[in-house]
Amino acid sequence: MKRFTGFVIKEFFHIFRDYRTLLILFGMPAVQLLLFGYVITNEIKDARIAIYDASKDEVTRKISEKILSSGYFILEKNLKNYSEIGPTFREGKTKLVIVFGSNFAERLQREGKAELQILGDASDPNTANILVNYASGIINNYLLSINTEKVPMRIIPEVRMQYNPGLKGVFMFVPGIMAMLLMLISALMTSLSITREKELGTMELLLVSPLRPIQIIIGKVIPYVVLAFIDACIILGMGKFVFGVPIQGNIVLLLAESLLYITMALSLGILISSITNSQQIAMTVSLVALMLPTILLSGFIFPVENMPIILQVLCHLMPPKYFITIIKDIMLKGNGFIYVWKETLILALFAVAFIMMSIKKFKIRLA
Repeated sequence: MKRFTGFVIKEFFHIFRDYRTLLILFGMPAVQLLLFGYVITNEIKDARIAIYDASKDEVTRKISEKILSSGYFILEKNLKNYSEIGPTFREGKTKLVIVFGSNFAERLQREGKAELQILGDASDPNTANILVNYASGIINNYLLSINTEKVPMRIIPEVRMQYNPGLKGVFMFVPGIMAMLLMLISALMTSLSITREKELGTMELLLVSPLRPIQIIIGKVIPYVVLAFIDACIILGMGKFVFGVPIQGNIVLLLAESLLYITMALSLGILISSITNSQQIAMTVSLVALMLPTILLSGFIFPVENMPIILQVLCHLMPPKYFITIIKDIMLKGNGFIYVWKETLILALFAVAFIMMSIKKFKIRLA
């Protein structure tokens, strides 16, 4: 029994001496609990909206103040005319537009009813639906506060969803799944391919061959560029012809952006392979470091605006976030390069940074 007890104690000491085991045992549950606790929520705060007030009377001013003081909305801009709504949505910052008709207060008093429009950016249907419900609820509460039994008044909101009138969830999932799959396929397969050569000992043979190290890396990467690009075409084709997701913008631009994203993901895979020596470690790093952040911190499912500031900063370090924005802008909004050049530049910078770090880490001679 003493031997067994001593063996158990030895195992405890062995675990406590290994910081990596302790990190997995205690660090990972805590991190995941914090991530899921802060990220997974249906409540939305600080959504950016625009207001077009053609009436500019006391009633429209009070309704606007109640909407903006609710804590759910931040005023992005006051629109000067109705034609500004389309460009405002295409910029991507504004999630909701409130439109008050002319003579709003006068019609409410004289006819007992007035109409307004609530326009939502339904490229993210869940967020649009929640924000429309928030705005409608605030307007109804204001109406209850001014209504009397003798003179009942009604405010009739006309709800319109831009880019996705049917609020189909697939319009959100196709861009997100495309970003996640291309990241996993490109980065994971590339990192496994190079680490496999290290494990088998064939990397040394390649390095002493007439080929330069950069040629070896490019030769390893090119097949995955082609295969991942075919995957991108398959996803886009299935999204359009099977699920009915439209491609409103330029298909050539869409494919070029996909190729840039694939290149960035492949460069990340090369970086992972340059700092790992086994397929198991490379797979673990790829899955843990890529899959969960792509799902949770890219705006794929959960709006970035919901998250604490520190998580919002992390979100801006996630390349899939920018690719999802690009895909939605081109596919659903029909935007051109002028609307996505910033995200494109950021993806290109990510790709260059990963390639430079990979070259620095790549060992010409293996130990």
